[in-house]
Amino acid sequence: MTLSPKTYSSMTLSPQGYRISGWKKILMIEQAKNLTAIRGTRGYVAPEWFKNMPITEKVYVYSFGVMLLDIIFCRKSLETERENEDEIILVDWVYDYELVENDEEAKLDIRRIERLVMVGIWCIQKDPSLRRSMKIVTQMLEGVVQVSVPPCPSPFAFSSV
Repeated sequence: MTLSPKTYSSMTLSPQGYRISGWKKILMIEQAKNLTAIRGTRGYVAPEWFKNMPITEKVYVYSFGVMLLDIIFCRKSLETERENEDEIILVDWVYDYELVENDEEAKLDIRRIERLVMVGIWCIQKDPSLRRSMKIVTQMLEGVVQVSVPPCPSPFAFSSV
């Protein structure tokens, strides 16, 4: 790689020498907007992979949110063997979920469960700009940042794309 004055401006000088602070800063804008094939496990892939949208770090937030909801509800992100079609996809089903009466363990700690579910729902927002950063997600999980009620999903969230 040849270093040009433009490249130097995207680097930071550390005691050990030059340190590259990110590929996007080194590449020209045209080069940074790569088109790439969908990558990820079925059910954990963010919606923007299927749209003509830029792929950002928010795709990882989405996948984390699906994983968090997997753990909370003890189920896979896709359960094709479910009889009720509305229950197959976890990220769609979670909005309609109600605590089961026989789930005594969850009832004992309902506030914490509700907070964790809300964090997961913030992470799986269809619009990437509505998703919180991983830093904020971590702070919400730790209880450092208050978790507000996430917006309801809209089937028309990407109607303009």
